[in-house]
Amino acid sequence: MTGILGRKVGMTRIIADDGGVIPVSVIECLPNEIVQIKTTEKDGYPALILGFDELKKPTKTRKHRHLSEFKIDGESDKKKGDKVSVAEFAEIKSVKIAGTSKGKGTAGVIKRHNFSRGPETHGSHHHRQPGSSSGAVTGTGRTPKGKKFPGRMGNAKISKRNIPLITVDTEKNLLVVKGPLPGSIGSLVRVEAS
Repeated sequence: MTGILGRKVGMTRIIADDGGVIPVSVIECLPNEIVQIKTTEKDGYPALILGFDELKKPTKTRKHRHLSEFKIDGESDKKKGDKVSVAEFAEIKSVKIAGTSKGKGTAGVIKRHNFSRGPETHGSHHHRQPGSSSGAVTGTGRTPKGKKFPGRMGNAKISKRNIPLITVDTEKNLLVVKGPLPGSIGSLVRVEAS
């Protein structure tokens, strides 16, 4: 079992048999083409490179918009040019999903790191500032690594493991998983069996 690339369609909900509501995310995974097969003898490890979203005007070196490598356990019986579809996830119960979160631009420490704000009255000028950046100035005299500062928020790779796979629709090439996924609608999602 390898994995597959797809696009996030959005979120909806499913009504369970006991009347409970299950929030789900829908992923459209059109068949991925095997672009390259890596072997232990030639490359040192077995893997498949899948291509997703064919270009309207393919070039000599590339005909897919997205390429991704999926490591496999043993040597694969598939060939270059074969398709990988959602049918391979029919017996899978949970998946690992990776995507890029929504970019939120530059944010301050209150929004980005959940800092609390300073006092508003009695002449305080410390309302939304981060506070001291170096701490013990007489000791180290420098800012320690990993200090939380304002900066770019979001637009980072996020992986979620052990997400329950609810439904596999082979006719419409859809995977339905429980809960939210990283990224905006239409963003690229990488799905693997966990």
